[in-house]
Amino acid sequence: MPHLTIDYSPSLEARADIPALCAALHKVMVRSNVFPTAGIRIRAHKADHFIVADGHGENDFLAMTLSVGAGRGTDQLKAAGDALFSVAQEVLKNPLASPHFALSLEIRIIDPDLSWKDTPIHARLTGHS
Repeated sequence: MPHLTIDYSPSLEARADIPALCAALHKVMVRSNVFPTAGIRIRAHKADHFIVADGHGENDFLAMTLSVGAGRGTDQLKAAGDALFSVAQEVLKNPLASPHFALSLEIRIIDPDLSWKDTPIHARLTGHS
């Protein structure tokens, strides 16, 4: 269950290609061999209402949260997080060059006893029914 949620300020779209960011992050997740392809989800949401730091009108943000199922080691998750953050920094190099941008990534591990799923996608991609 590697689900990457991206929240961002709407005005960032004028300075960054959000669909290209999603595609680049997806490629990293697939190539990492840490996450099953069938479980990967990437969702990007514009924040309708937001205030960043001092409330300056030019401030933008992009906050990524990667939710993963339990069972992966810290070293694996750290390496995957480093790769994701590095790609995000590259794609977002223009906004990062300004003093009005905040980029973040947090990885959360989900307790399997508190997570419910029903997805035939796994069976289709692995060939198991």
